[in-house]
Amino acid sequence: MSNIWLTSDLHIGHANVIKYENRPFHDVDQMNRTLIENWNRAVHRQDRVFLLGDIFFKINKECATSIVSELKGHKTLIMGNHDRGKSITWWKDVGFDEVSKYPIIMEKFYMLSHEPLYINDSMPYVNVHGHIHSKQMDHKQYYNVSVELHDYGPVNFETIKEKYK
Repeated sequence: MSNIWLTSDLHIGHANVIKYENRPFHDVDQMNRTLIENWNRAVHRQDRVFLLGDIFFKINKECATSIVSELKGHKTLIMGNHDRGKSITWWKDVGFDEVSKYPIIMEKFYMLSHEPLYINDSMPYVNVHGHIHSKQMDHKQYYNVSVELHDYGPVNFETIKEKYK
């Protein structure tokens, strides 16, 4: 049986994110290696991964293709603010199986997006998102999968579903 994983805001190649987000890495190479290792430690080849935006920061196509090929699983990208400068075709060419510019709804309840979406108490949804890194939305209907909040690795979808039973 395969698993579903969610993650966001890896920012591979972004040296300054270490300082901005107080990431526990000496340099960008250590951060990149750790993010890839943590992904592959959790994810198996047959698993599905939803990356909720911002995998890279200013990286070329050859390097992006090499890194995406290292990452296990069937990969879906929901484009984040740092991804939107490239076309859907570019992202598929570097190895993503599916790419969306827009949020995806799973199981009629979980709205997957890069940025947090507007949610209120009368709405029957949970917004699984990234973008705000180590910050949290002050509302029970949001779940942030940014790597800073999850030991720099992906979150199993079952963990999220368990929280909202």
